[in-house]
Amino acid sequence: MFYRGRRLRTTSNLRDMVRETHINPEDLIQPYFVVETNDPGYKKEIPSMPGQFQRGIKSLLNRLEKIYPLGLRAIILFGIPKQKDEKASSAYDENGIIQQCIKRIKDKFPDLIVITDVCLCEYMSHGHCGIVKNGYVQNDPTLELLAKTALSHVKAGCDMVAPSDMMDGRIKIIRQALDQNGFKNTPIMSYAVKYASSFYGPFREAAESAPKFGDRRSYQMDPANKKEAIREARADIEEGADIIMVKPALAYLDIISTISKNFPYPIAAYQVSGEYSQIKAAAKMGWIDHDMVMMESLIGIKRAGADLILSYFTEEILKKRS
Repeated sequence: MFYRGRRLRTTSNLRDMVRETHINPEDLIQPYFVVETNDPGYKKEIPSMPGQFQRGIKSLLNRLEKIYPLGLRAIILFGIPKQKDEKASSAYDENGIIQQCIKRIKDKFPDLIVITDVCLCEYMSHGHCGIVKNGYVQNDPTLELLAKTALSHVKAGCDMVAPSDMMDGRIKIIRQALDQNGFKNTPIMSYAVKYASSFYGPFREAAESAPKFGDRRSYQMDPANKKEAIREARADIEEGADIIMVKPALAYLDIISTISKNFPYPIAAYQVSGEYSQIKAAAKMGWIDHDMVMMESLIGIKRAGADLILSYFTEEILKKRS
């Protein structure tokens, strides 16, 4: 007698019955890029991310009217302001693009979970994630601005903040700012394990956030490091993070698995722009089956240990399920 694994692969129904990993609507978070513009209906496709757009607030609301009924549970917002400076003033302006957008979304879709990316790169004239002095990104002076930004988002009505800057100690400072202002129940999803990855290229076009000089390797993690991921996740949990994120996803499945096994917290993974765009480009050339690879990539991320996946494919998955 020998093992006959094929018995449970004979038909589609059998395969569905014993399938171990599933992608559900509640697992997915759709990113959106919101532009501060005089044209609220503004919509512009991002060349390097087919099917993804920069949108004005009205355009985004119109989009949500179509996608929300399909089972959309959560979104994350990235803002593109009109004005940038060396103090990221638009990031924590109570009338800033993200603050306005949160209010409009929550007014129309009160049950939709609105998460906001908390970083300064989109708002800095130099494109880095913190205050720059003598060509170096300053850690501690940046923390106050990050806390102000997170607090302004929560006051506007967001459900969760997601700091992505990778400054040391920012979770502690943000947690203190929220708690001291009466927002003890607002969770923090920390980009705790964020690598200095080459997969971010299309995003920087989408968010108009490419650094004007140098790179971000002095504050984002070295892709070669694994033990460091554990240290970063532990530090953020101790400072008050509720959800730990690994970014990117597909090239870091081992990291997702390691973090999931080491920490009994919800684990998020960001299927980043480069991962998305590679699939789109290969499918356009006819080299791969778009839908099959899309699903396989998401299943791999979840199978590795991710509870939540930030993915630009979220809308497409929801459409296919409807």
